[in-house]
Amino acid sequence: MDRHTPTPQLEDRLYFRQLLGGRDFASKNRFAKQMVNFVYLIGDRETKECVIVDPAYAVRELVDLALQDDMRIKGALATHYHPDHIGGDLFGNDIEGAKELLSLLPVKLHVQKPEAMWVKRVTGCSDSDLALHDSGDVLKVGEISIQLIHTPGHTKGSQCFLVQNRLVAGDTLFLQGCGRTDLPGGDPRDLYLSLTQKLAQVPDSATLFPGHLYDPRPSALLGETRKSNTVFKPRTELEWLQLFAK
Repeated sequence: MDRHTPTPQLEDRLYFRQLLGGRDFASKNRFAKQMVNFVYLIGDRETKECVIVDPAYAVRELVDLALQDDMRIKGALATHYHPDHIGGDLFGNDIEGAKELLSLLPVKLHVQKPEAMWVKRVTGCSDSDLALHDSGDVLKVGEISIQLIHTPGHTKGSQCFLVQNRLVAGDTLFLQGCGRTDLPGGDPRDLYLSLTQKLAQVPDSATLFPGHLYDPRPSALLGETRKSNTVFKPRTELEWLQLFAK
């Protein structure tokens, strides 16, 4: 069996919930409505443990949503440091995020090593708040394994999460388009390599779950995305950079 194919037993145990900011939580927050961020809850239904991916805007609501499902949040994962994903200053407004979550729960924020400095600067988290990772590390939540894939380009430490043939991609890859590379820490060549090499290990049969609702669909098969998304059209790195490097 392919290592990305979930076993039936673990598929039954997987707890996976996609939540849209401004709709499923933070319904009165104008930035949440504008930014249409996704937050993810991933865990093990049997042990009733889960982690939260990119907590922002309404932390208490997110904790309560997990509790309503009889799940306890045991950790937080950051796809990258931008405040619409993990809190901080957004256009002069203070957005709730990881710092507020950690004040409620004694958990760690899991980040790629190159992202640590940026996360601390934006959120106010300290070294002791963070769990630092390398690409390929596996985080276990109960019996559910989450593979951490370092995909730099949108930021230096951007990461995606692969669990039971589901790819939570943050702002590395959307159903249409990809993350910007003109913000601090962005690098267009790194993003090209992340899309065409780092994510090449993820099969077409995986389902892509992006960091924002920039398409009418909240998710899609990765194989379909590779066929329809314009970021996969260029045949060479040079062609890609000419089109997408800004």
